[in-house]
Amino acid sequence: MINQPGMAALWDALPQARMVGGAVRDMLAGRPVADVDFAVPLSPQEVMARVEAAGLKAVPTGLAHGTVTVVAAGRGFEVTSLRRDVATDGRHAVVEFTDDWKTDASRRDFTINAMSATRDGAVFDYFGGREDLAAGRVRFVGEAARRIAEDYLRILRFFRFFARYGRGVPDAQAVAAIVTLREGVRGLSAERVWSEVKRILQADDPRAVVALMRETAVLELVLPGADEARLAALVARGAPVDALLRVAALLRGDAGLFARRWRLSGAEQVRLAALMAQNALAPDADDAALCRALADVPGEILIGRSWLGQDERPGWEGLRARIAAMARPVFPVLGRDVVMLGVPPGPGVGAVLDQVRRWWLAGGCVADKRTCLARVRAALDGDAHA
Repeated sequence: MINQPGMAALWDALPQARMVGGAVRDMLAGRPVADVDFAVPLSPQEVMARVEAAGLKAVPTGLAHGTVTVVAAGRGFEVTSLRRDVATDGRHAVVEFTDDWKTDASRRDFTINAMSATRDGAVFDYFGGREDLAAGRVRFVGEAARRIAEDYLRILRFFRFFARYGRGVPDAQAVAAIVTLREGVRGLSAERVWSEVKRILQADDPRAVVALMRETAVLELVLPGADEARLAALVARGAPVDALLRVAALLRGDAGLFARRWRLSGAEQVRLAALMAQNALAPDADDAALCRALADVPGEILIGRSWLGQDERPGWEGLRARIAAMARPVFPVLGRDVVMLGVPPGPGVGAVLDQVRRWWLAGGCVADKRTCLARVRAALDGDAHA
C-alpha cells in the first residue's frame, strides 16, 4: 500500500476518501507512484471544512469541478468530490456532485484508470480494470465512442496509455471509435495536444504505438509526413528516451512550423531547431574539430545530432563520450577588451571580434586571451599575418 508523508493525516480528516486513478493503477502494476489523488463522497465545501478543522490547509484549486488541494506534511494532495457529467462538448464538461462511487468511476476514460482504493488497501474495480491491467489491455470505460465524444483528447490519451501499459493487439472497439472520431483532435488546444504527444514519445519504445497512430490516421493530424523509419532506427540504436529528439527524427518538414502549430515553449523551439540542424561531426573527428563545434553548439545538442545522424561507420559511441568529457571552449576576448584597445563602441567592435574569433576557431580554440589580444592589435594595425 502507498504510504507517502501526509497521507495518514489526510485520511484522518477524510476517512471516506479513496485513492483514485493513476496511483491505484501504478500501485497494482508495481510501478513507482509519484502523485496520489483522492476522491470523496462529500461536497468541496464539506471537504474544506473538515480538512481545516483537522488543522490542515485546504486550497480551493478547482471548486467548479470539485477539486480541493489538501496540504499535509508539506505535500499537496488533490481531493475531488464524486461527480457525474451533466453535459459535455468534446472538450469541457458540466458536472454535478454525487455520493455514488460507480457513477464517478463511469465517467473516467479507461478501465485501468477507474479503480479506487481505501485506506486499508481494499480496491474497488467496477469495470474490470485490474484484469485489463494484468492482460495489457487499454479499454475505454463503457462505449468507446461515447467516452471519446466527451473529450477528444482521450484519443491521444489512448495512445499514451497503450504505449505504457498495452501489450499485443489493441482493443478493437477503441481503434474503431478512434478512426471514426479522429477529426475531433483538430478542435483541441495546441497545448493539450503537444502535452500528450510528448508523453507518447516518452514511452520506452514508442515504435508500435506510432505505427498504430499512422494506421488510424491520427499521426497525420499531429505529425504530418512523419518519418517512422528514422524513429525506428533511432530507438534501435539505443538513443536516450527524449521526446524532442524523437520529434526531430520524425519531422520531415519545418521545425519552426511544427513548433508554432503546437505552441512549444521557447526553450523547446530552440532545442528542436538546434537538433534538426545538420550534423557536421564524423565519428573520427579530431579534438580541434570537436572544440570548434563545441564553441558554437552545446555538447548536449551535438550528442543529439550524432544520434540522429549516426550511420554504419564505427566510433559513434566514442565520439559521444569525447563530447561529453570535453569542456566547452569559451572565446576569451570581450567587446570591452576591444574598446580598451581604442575601437569606438559600435559595429566596428563586433567586426573585430568576429575576425579574431574565426582565427581562434581555425586554430582549434586553444589560443589564450593574451594571444587573442595580440591578434586584435594586429588586426587593428592592418597586419593580418601577425
